[in-house]
Amino acid sequence: MELRHLRYFITVAEELNFSKAALKLFTAQPSLSQQIKDLEEDVGVRLLNRTKRKVELTEEGVVFLEHARLTLAQAEKAVALARQVSKAKQQLLRIGFVPIAEMKIFPYVLPNLRLQHPDLIIELSNLNNTEQLKALKKGELDITFTRENTDSDDIQSQFVLTEPLIFLLPKNHPLTQYDRIPVHALQGVDFIIPAAEQSQTLHNTILDFAKTHNIDLNIVQKADSMLFNINSLGSGLGCTILPAYVAPLGIKNTVVRPLDIELPTLDLFVNYRKNSQSLGVQKFIDQLTKVFHLDKNLTHT
Repeated sequence: MELRHLRYFITVAEELNFSKAALKLFTAQPSLSQQIKDLEEDVGVRLLNRTKRKVELTEEGVVFLEHARLTLAQAEKAVALARQVSKAKQQLLRIGFVPIAEMKIFPYVLPNLRLQHPDLIIELSNLNNTEQLKALKKGELDITFTRENTDSDDIQSQFVLTEPLIFLLPKNHPLTQYDRIPVHALQGVDFIIPAAEQSQTLHNTILDFAKTHNIDLNIVQKADSMLFNINSLGSGLGCTILPAYVAPLGIKNTVVRPLDIELPTLDLFVNYRKNSQSLGVQKFIDQLTKVFHLDKNLTHT
């Protein structure tokens, strides 16, 4: 038994005329008669009494008609609700990000996106790389901005920008005597670094930099958030290396000094599921591609 059988039966029961019902259903009368016959065989009882002069419902048909209407109404409601959910998902864009995106990406992408698509609901979540990747794979996020390339069979990952790192220290620190600090002067200096759980890429980059230049940093604090890292620096606990986007924040009681060698850089990648059908994802990536001149051949794959 299929829904079309119920729809055919209801129409015949309402018209009590096979010819009129067939016209209303845009089908041939012999085909309609066969459909009703198939339905009665499935149910196991006669639902309609039909003669050359008239068609009428049997007692069983009256009961079946009532519940057939309810079943069809429920099926139509289910379809409508499913479509509503799909439409709502199309209008919801969930974006995970590391802090740089707030300053370097969103101000240049979101205003135009909201202007062009006012019905699009955008939810932003500040998460570390690992949390973002898990949420993206589980379908809890639509787009992520991470420090690592997460390209895989399921995930499209695309380079967006490179950001320099800067060396920050308290204003009263002895190293402020240098206009350009010799890298060897960092030997044994009290240092604050982000915890690996908070920012594994930056954590590893700092340690690799120190190892490359044979520097033993005296790590006095592993900050579990960027704000804690900044506050620890402002409290004079030690020096730190952070992304350049923090420089305009004017961290109290701190200064930025260049080293006599170049510091490493950090990359930023945008990621989304390759099988995504979300219009929100498509519109966001289109806008991002336009603003940051991304490779169009890598989008919407």
